Amino acid sequence: MPTNNTPFLRMFLIFLGLLWFDSFTGLEAATGKLASVPGLYVFGDSLVDAGNNNYLAISISKANYPHNGVDFPNKKATGRFCNGKNAADAIAEKFGLPLPPPYLSLKGPFKEEKKKSAAMTGVNFASGGAGIFNSSDHKLGQAIPLSHQVNHWLSIHQELTSQLGPAEAQNHLSKSLFAVVIGSNDLFDYFGSFKLRQKTNPQQYTQSMANELKKQLKRIHDTGARRFLVIGVAEIGCIPGKRAKNSTVHECDEEANTWCSLYNEALVKMLQQLKQELQNSMTYSYFDNFKSLHDIISNPARYGFTDVTSACCGNGKLNADIPCLPIAKYCSDRTKYLFWDRYGHPTEAAARTLVDLMLSDDSQYSSPLTLAQLISL
Repeated sequence: MPTNNTPFLRMFLIFLGLLWFDSFTGLEAATGKLASVPGLYVFGDSLVDAGNNNYLAISISKANYPHNGVDFPNKKATGRFCNGKNAADAIAEKFGLPLPPPYLSLKGPFKEEKKKSAAMTGVNFASGGAGIFNSSDHKLGQAIPLSHQVNHWLSIHQELTSQLGPAEAQNHLSKSLFAVVIGSNDLFDYFGSFKLRQKTNPQQYTQSMANELKKQLKRIHDTGARRFLVIGVAEIGCIPGKRAKNSTVHECDEEANTWCSLYNEALVKMLQQLKQELQNSMTYSYFDNFKSLHDIISNPARYGFTDVTSACCGNGKLNADIPCLPIAKYCSDRTKYLFWDRYGHPTEAAARTLVDLMLSDDSQYSSPLTLAQLISL
């Protein structure tokens, strides 16, 4: 008597169909599984610095002391301006990559193998205090401005090309992610300089920031980079240090926030123009850090926070009278605080929340693509 193979055949065909369906580009974002990224290369300021400033001999813009790192593995103060891991680390972990090491940690004798390995999976060039412009911080040896960070990238690009060969290196770079988180310090410079404000109005200054950033993005693109994550400037006027100066009500500094909005508008237009100029050979996700932070501050409970005005680490009004120094006090539950210190650096919990928003299917914060969509192309 012949056996009935229909159930087996049906299951086999379903299995084949699933394999075929899984082969479609972009499925990862739809199913919740992230596409793979071979390397993550990070440019920016203290929001994503992994410790480059530790290697600047005379810089005081460092975070390699307690209470920074209190929640980092082994409670190590690595130079991150955070209680634990920052947004660049969170992005790396989302894609299963090692944390990108600071570029300056790869220089010197006996570092060749470490540099070769990092060149493949990602390097962090960011520097606390850095700006788009070569500011006074650079002249005084306090930070590494964006143009110099790109110079450092050229060294890693050379290493990568020598390892893989030009064709394979190009393939690797076209699939990698280049994250750029910078602009806040240029605005702080503008706020604090009467001379700068006399010389140029806010519209002119923020447009010049966008123009200079465009030059540096083109330099990175020229080496083979194709996927960019560009993060806008947040509500600087709402950081604890700004609120603490605002009489007894501790409201946001709305003038500072207006200047941030001006820059973000110039940035969005610049990115659109750059993509056209490069004949669509670059793709990008712009993340609206201003709107995301505004929404968290407006509805903290939705995101799991209870304090979105004070610094976790500091002292005095809003814990914002002093930086997060060893003599400062720090909060017991860092997961409930949005800000780590008076300068508005996010706590690890806040950084992870922001990265989740970047990867969310909700496109209200990202344009023209979400980060998940960008890396699925």
